[in-house]
Amino acid sequence: MRYLDRTTVRQLAHLGVRYAFGMRERARSAEDKTRRTEDLLKAAEALALDLGGVRYVTLAPVTERAGLHRTGVRRYFASKEELLLELAERGWGQWRDAIKGEVAGRTGLGPAQTAAVVSETLVALPVFCDLLTHVSLNLEGDVDIERARRYKTNAFAAHDEIATALDRASSMTLEQISNLLAVAITLASGFWQVAHPTPTLAALYEQEPEWGHVALDFAPRLNRALKAFALGFAETITPDDAA
Repeated sequence: MRYLDRTTVRQLAHLGVRYAFGMRERARSAEDKTRRTEDLLKAAEALALDLGGVRYVTLAPVTERAGLHRTGVRRYFASKEELLLELAERGWGQWRDAIKGEVAGRTGLGPAQTAAVVSETLVALPVFCDLLTHVSLNLEGDVDIERARRYKTNAFAAHDEIATALDRASSMTLEQISNLLAVAITLASGFWQVAHPTPTLAALYEQEPEWGHVALDFAPRLNRALKAFALGFAETITPDDAA
């Protein structure tokens, strides 16, 4: 019978403990690292949906849901802010892809139809809408400058692709569409926060129903507001304004 040396025994025991608790080994390849990163992002997004907003997301539950050791997240993201900024960056890509898919092969969309495309694709990305508030408040400012640069570069690129796709499909001008997107981003982020009050405010609205109207229904209000803005921009922003 062959006996194992003590070092091998300890290593095997360590592996047994890790697998017994569902923990994954450190990523050994670029493919593994990409998969772990995606697992962390999916876990953060799922927690944001479960808990009622990204404000409640912390690293420990994220790593636990992703099946990693509590300290494992540091190999992929330097901080919670960097993780959430990555999630916001991914959201820009998802919004771009959703709009491209929605307008593919379509032409002559009027202002109201264009607004509906913008609104409906945003509503389908609730965590992204939530993150838009936190990006400007703290996420961009709480990461290093190169990470902030990468976010800005990719977000602006996605924005420009969105504007170009809508310009091809819509009767609105590119200048009108750019203004509509600026309003959409601002309203989606603000309306989402109001429509998802904290537990304290939710309890307050139950006690004071006359104040509860501010906890508005997110999708219908965003749809109506963007339609009004799109119609207004189509009437008031002329080609001369872009000169």
